[in-house]
Amino acid sequence: MTVDPLVLIAEVDRATERLLRTAGTLDQTTLAEPSRLPGWSRGHVLTHLARSADALVNLLTGARTGRNIPPYASVQARNADIDAGAGRPIAEQLDDLRAGAKRFAEAVAAMPVDAWAAVVRSHRGDRVAAVLVWTRLRELEVHHVDLAVGYEPVDWPEGFAQRLLNEAAGDLAGRDDVPPLVLEPTDAGRTLTVGPADAGPTVAGPAHLLAGWLIGRSTGAGLTVTPSGPLPTPPDWM
Repeated sequence: MTVDPLVLIAEVDRATERLLRTAGTLDQTTLAEPSRLPGWSRGHVLTHLARSADALVNLLTGARTGRNIPPYASVQARNADIDAGAGRPIAEQLDDLRAGAKRFAEAVAAMPVDAWAAVVRSHRGDRVAAVLVWTRLRELEVHHVDLAVGYEPVDWPEGFAQRLLNEAAGDLAGRDDVPPLVLEPTDAGRTLTVGPADAGPTVAGPAHLLAGWLIGRSTGAGLTVTPSGPLPTPPDWM
């Protein structure tokens, strides 16, 4: 998968359409049911995706203008907005998602080439603005799974699954609460290590299964462990 934000935006558009199709099957009862995220209903997940689009617009605007614009006014304001929007009618949720997607696309289109190299500050630390389109794609695809209405890691595009696996493994490799692992995506012809390569088991399977298990979005069914034994339990990723 390309890392060029102007190419990746087409993937964002497709992921948005997939999410909207799924969300369009919900009614008020199913919207209020629990998602896969503890304490959040499906309405919370959809509202979060709308507000996170606006948060990324803030970061892109800061990169374009040279101003320090935080993604959210505060953590408390972010959480309050999500709670307030979770119970809205599904039609209002869908309109909000479409509007947020439009604002994000417009913010991407407004970026001068040199602004993509600007450093912005998010809750995950400093990063260049060019990664924000990937951030949006990751939010859409992972939280689509969190809705728990039939969209699973197996439905992720192959390029997305490969990149998500690389990112998650790289992030976890720098933490001391992660068991040593060798990850072997059987559809990629390479291995990834977390911790010392000779200290942990090898977990093998398709990239989408490895990525889904590593970030806590699947049980790991279908993966193999060598030497034989139970799958390790990865810590929370984000």
